Amino acid sequence: MLSVQQVGKSFGGLAALSDVSFGVSPGEIKAVIGPNGAGKTTLFHLISGLLRPSAGRIEIAGRAVTGLSAVQIARLGVARTFQQPQIFRTLTVLENVMLGGHRSGRSGLLACGLGLPAARAEEHRLADAAREQIDFTGLAGSAGRIASELPLGQQRYVEIARALATGATLLLLDEPAAGLDDTETGQLSELVLRIRARGVTVLLIEHHMDFVMGLADSVLVLNFGVRIAEGTPESIRESQAVIDAYLGTVEDA
Repeated sequence: MLSVQQVGKSFGGLAALSDVSFGVSPGEIKAVIGPNGAGKTTLFHLISGLLRPSAGRIEIAGRAVTGLSAVQIARLGVARTFQQPQIFRTLTVLENVMLGGHRSGRSGLLACGLGLPAARAEEHRLADAAREQIDFTGLAGSAGRIASELPLGQQRYVEIARALATGATLLLLDEPAAGLDDTETGQLSELVLRIRARGVTVLLIEHHMDFVMGLADSVLVLNFGVRIAEGTPESIRESQAVIDAYLGTVEDA
């Protein structure tokens, strides 16, 4: 589903990522972990097209996407969320999620402005599809509420519902469990598993280790922009390189 090959990204003289390679198989849940500043979010920016790599190659479902825009990559079935939920604060939950389906729309500005029958029918279709995702993510009772009035955890679910409304086959989740309590984190884990059961591949960044170790099929570890480990949660938990990256070494002390 995703192949990252020797990817690097530099900002001036600073290398945020260097020679990073890994793959994500269809239907896999893969986690990317690492200390703050390890390059995790930069990696997501490269995969989703918000940034262009300085080196290397990225493929989605066998197609090279290196250098494509975020819009072009989204059309290939990639959707993402952000560390801080990026919602339209004055729109309702339903309206926010409907925007995820806009790329499947066919009506132009004139048809929408005039309220032509085809445009109205399309709007009803998008609303029905959005309600399905809202129900799926457990927000059915909040569809008519202004999105910014929801608690942070539910705003994250709005983002996930909107991403699913795009018809994504590869979902990138950037710290989805941040700010959630244990009960909410457990509910999120169940949601991610249900998303995978729908046939969606998931790549996520997370600092919540219990969440990662209980959910991910495999884990990639970055530190200072370099891949230092990759494997099953069990192997990562026991990796000395990972322990040193998080806790430091005797030499560091």
